Amino acid sequence: MSDIAWYVLFSAFVLDFLLGDPLWLPHPVVGMGNAISFFEIRFRRILKNPFVSGLFFALFLISATFALSFALVKLAVFIHPLLGTCVQVVLLFYCFSATSLVQAAKAVARPLEACDLETARKKVAMIVGRETRNLDEAAVTRAAVETVAENFVDGFLSPLFFALLFGVPGALAYKMINTLDSMVGYKNESYILFGRASARIDDAANFIPARISVLVIFLAACILSVPKGIRALKTGISQGRQHKSPNAGYPEASFSGALGIRMGGPNVYHGQWVDKPYIGGQFADPDIHGIFRACELMQLSALIATLAACGLAFV
Repeated sequence: MSDIAWYVLFSAFVLDFLLGDPLWLPHPVVGMGNAISFFEIRFRRILKNPFVSGLFFALFLISATFALSFALVKLAVFIHPLLGTCVQVVLLFYCFSATSLVQAAKAVARPLEACDLETARKKVAMIVGRETRNLDEAAVTRAAVETVAENFVDGFLSPLFFALLFGVPGALAYKMINTLDSMVGYKNESYILFGRASARIDDAANFIPARISVLVIFLAACILSVPKGIRALKTGISQGRQHKSPNAGYPEASFSGALGIRMGGPNVYHGQWVDKPYIGGQFADPDIHGIFRACELMQLSALIATLAACGLAFV
């Protein structure tokens, strides 16, 4: 475990809660995306085997992210301890995206409330990988709730987990892993081999946090209602594997049980019909209010995870 201070973890959480991802501030993920695009061409050119090229490409960018952020933190601490603390807080704040996830989900809910399905489809298309132009209201709502549930791990719990283990550089290295997966971890002709290492590293990085999420969501749901908490735990354990992803099913199943709604099911991805199983198939589709309840549950889960991490950092 790293020597990260508890107040760095808590301050970053508070900043994310208050600010989200302000568009007027430069975001490291944009720089990560630019680095991925820049080095992809060069690694493909140097190493002709696409899998080997993609493997070294991913390892280079992840290692470089950790090394650069480690050096930046050390330099800031050397200049002044208070500056070091501020730099760590800001960098970790950039790794959290709980509030921006809530904002994106509510941007889907508002046009649904106004019976504007076409706008809701466009909004949900910005946060999911499936094709949305033919989705009905229930499918749009389900997609938004699934995104909140799944990205609780990607957007908050995993960065927190790696910050606790390896400090702020660990959280930023995770953010590069996640960005790599989102940009090159596709199973299409261009990336099936080149992006395989990035996808597998992302799976490995999220393996433990995804399973921890079941316990965190259980605790959060118990605060809202003990029966919902127990149902979240049972569904998370029993149906967490009912997903093509080795990790995404666990938070989705826990949210499904807590909220009493079903998720998953078949959808069209990149022009191909994918017959995914339902998670929580015994429940009904979520209504519009399910999006708001999912956001509430996710934020409460983030708070509980932060307090637990602060406790571990303090001792």
